[in-house]
Amino acid sequence: MTTLSGLRVLLVDDEADIRLGLRLLVEPLGAQVATAASGREAVQVMSREPVDLVLTDLQMPEMSGTELLAEIGAKWPGTVVVILTGFGTIQTAVWCMRHGASHFLTKPFDNEEITGLVTRLGRQILAAREAPPTDGERRIVGEHPRMRAVLDLVGRVARAPVPALIEGETGTGKELVARELHRRSAVADRPFLAVNAAALPDTLLESELFGHEKGAFTGADSARRGLFEAARGGTVFLDEIASMSLSFQGKLLRVLEEKVVRPLGGARDVPVEFRLVAATNRDLEEMIATGEFRQDLYYRLRVVSILLPPLRERASDIVPLARHFMLRAVRSCLGDDARAPEMTPSALDALTSHDWPGNVRELENAVRRAVVVCAGEHVFPHHLGLGEERWTFEDDAPGDYDESKRRALARFQREFVERALAACGGNVTHAASRCGLTRAALQRIMRQLGIDRAAFDRA
Repeated sequence: MTTLSGLRVLLVDDEADIRLGLRLLVEPLGAQVATAASGREAVQVMSREPVDLVLTDLQMPEMSGTELLAEIGAKWPGTVVVILTGFGTIQTAVWCMRHGASHFLTKPFDNEEITGLVTRLGRQILAAREAPPTDGERRIVGEHPRMRAVLDLVGRVARAPVPALIEGETGTGKELVARELHRRSAVADRPFLAVNAAALPDTLLESELFGHEKGAFTGADSARRGLFEAARGGTVFLDEIASMSLSFQGKLLRVLEEKVVRPLGGARDVPVEFRLVAATNRDLEEMIATGEFRQDLYYRLRVVSILLPPLRERASDIVPLARHFMLRAVRSCLGDDARAPEMTPSALDALTSHDWPGNVRELENAVRRAVVVCAGEHVFPHHLGLGEERWTFEDDAPGDYDESKRRALARFQREFVERALAACGGNVTHAASRCGLTRAALQRIMRQLGIDRAAFDRA
C-alpha cells in the first residue's frame, strides 16, 4: 500500500463537506493532513508549521485561491499548490499554471484522480527531501569547476551557524543553494522558511519576519508568530535583500545583533534563534557607495559569501541540467510512467549556443515547454521556444561571411533532416522521398552531419 508518511498536506476549501471528503481521500495515503476554511486561515496554518502540498479551492470569500497561490509563491516558494475549482476556465488555468500552480483540476473531481495526483506529487516531494545524494553533493546539478567550488564551499560552511550571503544573477539557483546549506546543516530537521523581500512592502515584511499582535493593523484578526520565531533554530532564507528600505535594514540589523524581535503592536521583545541566509542579484558594495544599503548590515550578512556563476560561464553544465530538467518535467507533466522524448543533436546545439540571460531558470522553463509542446519522441529546436536568439553572432561581431553562412546552413540541414527522419521513424528511404531527395543524397548529407538514423527508430 502506498504510504506518504512525512508528507504534510493542507486542504483549503470554504465548504466543510469538501474538506472532509478530501481528508478521507488523503489521510489513508499516510500523509499528515491539516485543513483551512479560507485562504487567510491557510496562511495562518502555514505560518505556524511547514506544509509540502496545498490543495485549494479557487472561489473563496476574503482571500481567493489565486490570491492564496500568489501569497504562497512569495512566502513559501517551495510548496506545491494544486488548484481545485468548480469554475474552471482556460484563462484562469493558464494564469494559475504561470504563477506556480502544479495542477488545475475542475470539480466534480474523480476520487482516483485526487489520490493518484497526491500520491505522485507526494513521492516526488519526499524523494527530493529524503533521498541521499549519490556522492554527497548531487542535489545541485553542476560539474563545471566553478560549480564544484561552490558545492565544496557549501559543504564546508553548512554546519557553521553563521549568516551566509548568496550572490548571483536572477535565475542562477540561489534558493536551491540556500536549501542545500540547510539540508547539510546540523539543524536540517528544523524548519527552512523562505520569504522574498521584494514581494512585500516594509509593514508586511516586518509582520512576516517579526510577527504581530492582534489588532496591530487592519486585518490582524489574531496574533501571529514571525518567521524568525517560527524557525525554532532552523534557517530563514531572505531573498532579494537589496530591495529592503534603509529603515527596515536597521531593524534587521538589530535582530541579528541581539537575537530578539518585537512583534508589530507588541510591548516586549521575544528571543529568537535562527540562521539567516540572504540572497541578492545586485552589487551591494555599489549600493553601499550610493547610500542605498547599510555597510554594517552588509558585513553582518556576509560572514560567508557564496557567488554563483551565470549559466553562460559554465556551459558544460547546460546539457546535464537540460537532461535533469527533462526527467523532472516528464514526471510532473506527463506522469511517472511516461517516456521522456529524446533531445536531437540540433536541439542540443540550440541549447549550448544560447546565451541564457535568464540562467538556469530560463533553461528549466525551455525544457518544460519542450516536454509540453513536443507531440513526438524527439525534441527539436523549435520546441524549446528560444526564438532567433540562438543565431546571434559571437562577441557581437558578424565575423567571416562565408563561415557564418556555412554554420547557418549546417544548422538548417541538421534540423531539417532530423525532423524528416523522426517523422518516418528512421526510415531513410521514406525520409528522402518526403524531402524530395534521392536516398543516396540524403545519406550523403547524414554522413556529412554525423546523423545516425538508428536514433530515430520507433520502439
